[in-house]
Amino acid sequence: MLDRKLRRDLRQLATQAIAIGLVMASGIAMYTMALYALNSLRTSQANYYQRYRFADIFCNAVRIPENVVPRIQAIPGVSAVDQRVVYAAMLDMPTMNEPVAARLISWPDLGRPRLNDLFLADGRWIDPERSDELLASHSFVKAHQLKLDDRLSFIINGRQRQLRIVGIVYSPEYIVQIQPGSLLPDYKRYGVFWMNQRHLSAAVDMQGAVNDVTLTLEHTANSAAVIEAVDDLLAPYGGTGAFGREHHMSHRFLEDEIKQLTIMAWVSPTIFLLVAAFLLNVMLGRVVALQREQIAVLKACGFYDWQIGAHYLKLAMLIAVGGAILGLGFGYLLGQNTTKMYADVYRFPVQHGSLTGPIVWGSLLISSGAAVFGTWRSISAVVALPPAEAMRPAAPTYFAASWIERIGLSWLLPQVVRMLFRQIQRQPIKSLSTVFGMSMALAIMILGSFSLDAIRYLIWFQFDYAQRQDVTVVFNQIAEQAVVLDLQNLSGVTEVQSFRAIPMNVRFAQASRKISVMALGDEASLFRLANIKEDIVSVPPEGLVLSDKLAKILGARLGDRVSLTALEGQRRSDEIEVVRIITEYGGLNAYASPATLARWSHLPETCSGAHLRIDSAATSEVYRALKEMPHIASVNLKGAAMKSFEESFAANILTMRLFNLIFTVIIAFGVVYNHARISFAEQSRDLATLRVIGFTNWEVTAILLGELAILTVASLGPGCLIGWGLAKMFVWGLDTEMYRIPLVIEPKTYWFAMVVVVVAAFFSGLLMLKKIWALDLVSVLKARE
Repeated sequence: MLDRKLRRDLRQLATQAIAIGLVMASGIAMYTMALYALNSLRTSQANYYQRYRFADIFCNAVRIPENVVPRIQAIPGVSAVDQRVVYAAMLDMPTMNEPVAARLISWPDLGRPRLNDLFLADGRWIDPERSDELLASHSFVKAHQLKLDDRLSFIINGRQRQLRIVGIVYSPEYIVQIQPGSLLPDYKRYGVFWMNQRHLSAAVDMQGAVNDVTLTLEHTANSAAVIEAVDDLLAPYGGTGAFGREHHMSHRFLEDEIKQLTIMAWVSPTIFLLVAAFLLNVMLGRVVALQREQIAVLKACGFYDWQIGAHYLKLAMLIAVGGAILGLGFGYLLGQNTTKMYADVYRFPVQHGSLTGPIVWGSLLISSGAAVFGTWRSISAVVALPPAEAMRPAAPTYFAASWIERIGLSWLLPQVVRMLFRQIQRQPIKSLSTVFGMSMALAIMILGSFSLDAIRYLIWFQFDYAQRQDVTVVFNQIAEQAVVLDLQNLSGVTEVQSFRAIPMNVRFAQASRKISVMALGDEASLFRLANIKEDIVSVPPEGLVLSDKLAKILGARLGDRVSLTALEGQRRSDEIEVVRIITEYGGLNAYASPATLARWSHLPETCSGAHLRIDSAATSEVYRALKEMPHIASVNLKGAAMKSFEESFAANILTMRLFNLIFTVIIAFGVVYNHARISFAEQSRDLATLRVIGFTNWEVTAILLGELAILTVASLGPGCLIGWGLAKMFVWGLDTEMYRIPLVIEPKTYWFAMVVVVVAAFFSGLLMLKKIWALDLVSVLKARE
């Protein structure tokens, strides 16, 4: 009997139930999408790392004799060791004016590498007897639409070599392929290739030696102890400091994305489900108020309190579970789309993705929990309502002048407006629930849109304001200032600023990090040091300047003395005073004056590379000249990095912004429509009375929809504040060693979000016009039995 009543109630509440179900579905869709993508990345990463033996520790050096490698294997805790030759080369692509940087990695003469194995997507493995064969990363091949047997022209150790692609591969080391010194992946201007070890060693004068070693550890090994032992062993051979997997560029980039998805999986769905819970609370409270007499009759006829309470809980659960099922389907589609977007950035040979049982059951459990949370108050009132009390009509609503009238401003407002404010004040909980829901819709839109503002500001700050160079070149070995003169003499180069970066181990108390300390003088005009207030910061002649993130990790403050150990040359140590701490958006950085850095490290004032500003009319000539310079290992193009961002990340962010737009409209529509239907049900008798005494349809409409308009406007301010707070929490959650996102929200983002909410509210209000104008005055005004 109660189930038949439930079906009738659902038919009567169909539009409200659909609106609330859509809000619930939106929250579950966001939850499902984020967990689907998160599960895809985690599963693909774990399987890829395990199957292809991704290393735990990475070591670089100038030249390691091959007979030293067994000594590394003998270090306690080391499970496996692999040795190789790695070389930074230049690649001349006929289809591009810009220089292309290449990373050449040796491939064993026999068999496969013990660690960091490759997945062969197409072609074959290298023939060790052929010196002109190589394997190319899938990312680079796809970006340039290359195919097997295509020949590429490399400049290796000052000599030009023609090499042929015989295989297309994926590597666990380069799931994200980022050129050293860059913030973003650029698959067109940076490629990774594998060449036979014997032939590569001969080309770069590395016979009988290697310059790169990777390790895996036993399960019980102490990573820090192994790294320290490796550093001590490789120090005589020019070791630049071993580092763990957690500091590997590709791995860190992927882990940061997983962290972001984890935050997204809980923050946005929580907002949607809270709004849905409030809507269910308001709707069920209204249903209980209208069915007081029915509840009394049911109790008088012998139904237990728990049966009647369960009946109304079923009503809420059906809406919640229906929304969850819809959300699961929509979230599955969004998850697949998100995974495809990630495939353009994160290159796995096989990307795993499925709607797992925990996601499904978790979605149903969360939606059910939201339904119980939202309706518990109303259901408790049903259970506690005595039959005799329920047979009496509800106590009349408290009528009083609004606060505007009490302060003497009623004469400024027309009668209809005074009625609106009285109605809002008469039901504060319902009004506040509507304001809360609309505010959350606005906050969701701001949260989904601000990231594009923040990243565009970051790109401007990093590449236009602080770094004003057009090109950054890195030398394949430490060079004298004479090399900089060669760059200055190139036709089209208008300004050159050399730089020196020395790898060092910085330690304070028990914390330490391996970083590059950069020499930065007062004459620096291209690469400038700027803080988040957009002030240009000078490097003092004495002392060390730390980024705030590095200072926080070390626990160092102004005036503290930190220990610096150079990881090249004589590897001397010294204690240096921290004289300035600046806030930066990327990396762990430290700066000193050139003279001071040379004195600390006991190394001469040489240079690691140079920043160039070039004449825009002579870019092709400069690029051509840079390709032909044998001492240049890599070239970073600022404009190319910005273009790469616009082509990949900005497009993905805009897609996510579209999803947020859809969800914002659903929340705004659900909240406004639910409030309008309840207000219409409560005020239908009053509205009909007004029509009888002479009010027009438009005046009556203004009374009902005017209340919604006031509440919508009232939600804009809180919505903007909540959106700002959620964005700040999001930025805080993404504060990593690799990068920090600035909290930048453009005014147009606020305006766009407010317009979306207002338009959604407007169209949901229009749906009520037909009901208001079709009001049956006679039936509404009849006395209720």
